[in-house]
Amino acid sequence: MKTKLSLLIVTICLAASHAYSQAEFAIGIKAGPNFASLDTKASAGENYKSRTGFHGGAFALIKLSKIGIQPEIIFSQQGSKVEFNGADIESNYNYMNVPIILKLYTIAGINIQAGPQFGFITKAEETFDYNGDTTTEDIKNQLKGSDISLGLGLGWDLPFGLTIDGRYNLGLSKINDAPDRPEAKNQVWQFSVGYKLFKFGN
Repeated sequence: MKTKLSLLIVTICLAASHAYSQAEFAIGIKAGPNFASLDTKASAGENYKSRTGFHGGAFALIKLSKIGIQPEIIFSQQGSKVEFNGADIESNYNYMNVPIILKLYTIAGINIQAGPQFGFITKAEETFDYNGDTTTEDIKNQLKGSDISLGLGLGWDLPFGLTIDGRYNLGLSKINDAPDRPEAKNQVWQFSVGYKLFKFGN
């Protein structure tokens, strides 16, 4: 009995040692373009177009063998463009997003990504352009303060600490809070280049 228990303890210790030897912890920064739009049931919904913006922030990676968890803090410019009743309307929304991404590594650092994203709005404006007459309105009080999305994507961890990501953030929650505004959800394509500033382990 003691021999079996000793063998079990040794096996667990060896497994833990092997897992630790494969572990990686890294902290880095990332940035890139956004291509954002809104999923809406408004009568002009088919006319909504993508708005190009920027995102950037920091991430931490905890990787154990083929599985990684990557929480991030990301500033993100979102919104959309639409032409309605002869006016060009651009919605400019700024969010602080907190994705918590699960990464499944395949070969050569290529990874599949999925996980929830929690967003907090910091700024919301709409710009109306009608026959060259432009006005901008602050509409932050007409939007909900938080947003939930599902992040899905692919990434590549390159040598020397470089990373490349392509991710689609599918809005799960409705963002409008005023009764006279149509239902809408965020939709954002993101393409990022990152760099691991600090890395510990393999």
